Amino acid sequence: MAEIIKKNIFTFLLILSIFLFDRVSKLVIINLESLYGIKSYSLTSFLNFELIWNDGIAFGLLSFNNEFYYNIITLVIIVITLIIFFMMINSFSIQKYGFMMVFSGSLGNVFDRLYYSSVPDFIDIHYNNFHWFIFNVADIFISLGVIILICSEFKKKTND
Repeated sequence: MAEIIKKNIFTFLLILSIFLFDRVSKLVIINLESLYGIKSYSLTSFLNFELIWNDGIAFGLLSFNNEFYYNIITLVIIVITLIIFFMMINSFSIQKYGFMMVFSGSLGNVFDRLYYSSVPDFIDIHYNNFHWFIFNVADIFISLGVIILICSEFKKKTND
């Protein structure tokens, strides 16, 4: 048992670090609004922090005003997160890091769905009047993890 813990301590610490980084960033933005009424903050000419509550999935897709559909979507996301967890513990090398990032980000967003019944998104990247979808730190790690997994698959295909 001690060997399993020792072998996986880095994995656990990386997952915990990403989860906490996501939680703290969301709490800062939520508290700026609730304590000081600051809902939007311009950082640069192309980057704002603007709190929105996303009750759908990625990029606000499948957003319903119906609790039944919200609960079904949340259940599906939890099942997918568990599948990603099992894929992570059964993977090696760079793929393990990809799954760790996806799992960590998903864990952060699942926490929000269960605690707030919505996910706080706040990173707004824009150019003039074109705004990308507003996202959060968990979404960044999910995206990075998916990119790592896609690249590792391409690398495997070229080595075959």
